[in-house]
Amino acid sequence: MRVGSIVIRVEDLDRQVTFWTAALDDVPRERGDPGFVVLRPREGAGPNVSLDVARSERTIPPRIHLDLYTDEQDAEVARLVALGAREVAWAAMPADADFRILEDPEGNRFCVVDTSC
Repeated sequence: MRVGSIVIRVEDLDRQVTFWTAALDDVPRERGDPGFVVLRPREGAGPNVSLDVARSERTIPPRIHLDLYTDEQDAEVARLVALGAREVAWAAMPADADFRILEDPEGNRFCVVDTSC
């Protein structure tokens, strides 16, 4: 058994498809259901990210979130913010944290983890 897809609840499917395809360089599979889309890696293997139109209650901290790995954290955070993400301040952030917390355009949180350390 393996993880095939991570599902994110969204309200504006088109806006979230635009954000997440640009953020991850994923491509959407054919859309059969107008309220659900599967984004798959453009190259290689890995879990899909699926977007599901469904109202859901937001909890902070979220019960689950994505950790996105990069060896160019500052550049990636700037790129994601330019795409519509927002960086989140956290009072308890460790001084030596290797991650930064962001939210997508609808407030779904994810971390950008620096793998260059």
